[in-house]
Amino acid sequence: MVYFVGAGTGAPDLITVRGRRYLEQADVIIYAGSLVNPELLSYAKKDCEIFNSATMTLEEVIAVMERAEQEQKMTVRLHTGEPSIYGAVREQMDILDEKGISYESCPGVSACFGAAASLNLEYTLPGISQSLIITRMAGKTPVPERESIESFAAHGASMAIYLSTGRLGELTERLVTGGYPADTPAALVYKATWPEEEAYLCTLAELEETARVHNITKTALVLVGEAVAHRSYERSKLYDPDFETEFRRKRS
Repeated sequence: MVYFVGAGTGAPDLITVRGRRYLEQADVIIYAGSLVNPELLSYAKKDCEIFNSATMTLEEVIAVMERAEQEQKMTVRLHTGEPSIYGAVREQMDILDEKGISYESCPGVSACFGAAASLNLEYTLPGISQSLIITRMAGKTPVPERESIESFAAHGASMAIYLSTGRLGELTERLVTGGYPADTPAALVYKATWPEEEAYLCTLAELEETARVHNITKTALVLVGEAVAHRSYERSKLYDPDFETEFRRKRS
């Protein structure tokens, strides 16, 4: 059996209880060494085989899983954050389906939620934004044209932008072209929830300079939108005394 497990945002105690249990039980762990906190491997059994997928191809990863299955061993494929976001898990699952190897998924906490926690943000503020757009710029892996930065910026919603720290000048230009004012609140969060985390609030126009001053070139998340500044938002109806719900009558 193969378990695809989300490692969480970085801090070893932010993996789910279920994910930690799978790590403790695993006979084989294949972890994304370029991004997963290696401290999570301390949960593994002493005799657990551990492989770093950063140095492996898809075919090599599958070969390890297949051998473990033949030996009736339990494999954990440990991905950074939440595997369903930029985890490249579907291609692994499709091959496992072809080989008749069973698998399950265990969710994790993605970096954008770790960053929000670090900054005490709420992405969905009434009257400001009720949507969070999670995206990335095109790089070695292309992005469909219909999902361009400009097209998403036109919505004015909260945005969490992954894998784009090395091109902040271009990113800023495209966000402004799409519709965000240059003074839109923004944040740059390096390695959210890790011990070496750095988080900086700025404006969209200041993003590139903020990264330059603090020498941040990778492994950072860009947050954009009025919700980052948490100002001029409306009170939620959820706890409004004048709003009636299934569980509470109006108080006035």
